[in-house]
Amino acid sequence: MSKLLSCSKKMGNRKGLLLITLFLNFFGFSSPKLDVSQFPSSFLFGTATSSYQIEGAYLEDNKSLSNWDVFTHLQGKIEDGSNGDIACDHYHMYKEDIELMHSLGVNAYRFSISWSRVLPRGRFGGINPSGIQFYNKLINELLMRGIQPFVTLSHYDVPQELEDQYGAWLNAEIQEDFGYFAEVCFEAYGDRVKYWATFNEPNEVAKFGYEWGMYPPALHSQPYVAAHNIIISHAVALHIYRTKYQDKQRGLIGIVLAMAWYEPLKETAEDYSSAQSIIDFDIGWFLDPLIYGDYPNEMRRRLGPKLPKFSAKDKEKLQHGLDFIGINHYTSLYVRSCGISHCIAVEKDGIPIGKKTPMPYYYVVPEGMEKIVTYISKTYNNTPIFITENGLSQKSDDSSSVEELLNDTDRIEYLDSYLTFLTRAIRKGADVRGYFVWSLIDNFEWIHGYTMRFGLYHVDYKTKKRTPKLSAKWFKDFLNAPRLQGREDEKSKLI
Repeated sequence: MSKLLSCSKKMGNRKGLLLITLFLNFFGFSSPKLDVSQFPSSFLFGTATSSYQIEGAYLEDNKSLSNWDVFTHLQGKIEDGSNGDIACDHYHMYKEDIELMHSLGVNAYRFSISWSRVLPRGRFGGINPSGIQFYNKLINELLMRGIQPFVTLSHYDVPQELEDQYGAWLNAEIQEDFGYFAEVCFEAYGDRVKYWATFNEPNEVAKFGYEWGMYPPALHSQPYVAAHNIIISHAVALHIYRTKYQDKQRGLIGIVLAMAWYEPLKETAEDYSSAQSIIDFDIGWFLDPLIYGDYPNEMRRRLGPKLPKFSAKDKEKLQHGLDFIGINHYTSLYVRSCGISHCIAVEKDGIPIGKKTPMPYYYVVPEGMEKIVTYISKTYNNTPIFITENGLSQKSDDSSSVEELLNDTDRIEYLDSYLTFLTRAIRKGADVRGYFVWSLIDNFEWIHGYTMRFGLYHVDYKTKKRTPKLSAKWFKDFLNAPRLQGREDEKSKLI
């Protein structure tokens, strides 16, 4: 313990906070057996999807091509050579999918709007009435079933038109385009939508699309330029919502980031410093500008002129901040110091950090949920939090039997354990207001195609038939269990 406190003194405020978070979590108290009474009565429990992954109908009703429509048709980009042209055919089966949600007993549904379905040519063309109508029908059907729509404006996909016209996120012009798209959606749906997320995982968009070349536009340069334009685009959309719609529509607006938890490999100042550095480069990259007005000092120090600067006009836009932080959390990893850099590790003394899953670098480490939520809460002024994605993958190939996929006891254990550690963070004061399972149904899993299944419901991709897995029954039983008197009143004080 004295060694830990000594490390904390050497590391400064933010790095010291990382150490304190780890220390408090390690010596935390045990949670009682999970039940729904451990969450406030106003808590949102839902499932999550995204437009490209489930909708299909990729050229139907005047929709244009998105960047993912184009990318998935390039040879060798997707693991199984598949694409989202049809996906789960949610575009035609949305009523059936809403009935699945209703049968579970969820009170919220997180989905995204296809930018290229609503604005096929961005601001260079007209609004597509068929696109507007589809999401109107979806939203109205959800509300009829008592399910709150939780809408993401951009979940990886942008109209290919904007890529062709000016390079999409590499050009500041996209800030105007995104603001226009956001306002079209606020105007069309804001009377019924009370939760808006501007972007899903822009930290992954910037890294995978503009540094590692894994996602469209498959570049190996300028991730910080792309991220800079996304951050300002968020600020533009938020300014529009704050000044023109929020008072009347009474909704909340935030952003969703991918957030792994990074654990120092050893109890040394160097490894704690490396863990904090990677968190700054992964999470602070976006949250610091939106909450504190600029990039983390660590990024400025390491990147120098590679990191764009916010103009006085940009900083004025950033002052509007956000109403909530969305956390997509699946896994934790070890970090160790590698000289001036840091290295990721998955084992310590030959022991894996958790049970390996089929997704690369995804391990089952439920205590990471408590740690990331506690860290975000303490670092960012206890801004309200939604767990916008959390779930477990199954490998799916020709050798996988349907019976095996339906009998997903590993997923039940995963969800139960991660929710249990979430309750610990809530009891320590984190303002967590919702939790969404990824995903409602099996779907197109980006570069992995249809080789990974995250759904509570199995999808036969040939017939599109949905079949509940054991995890669907577990989640339904969890949500519909009677609340224990007393806990509900106590927990409601946190909201």
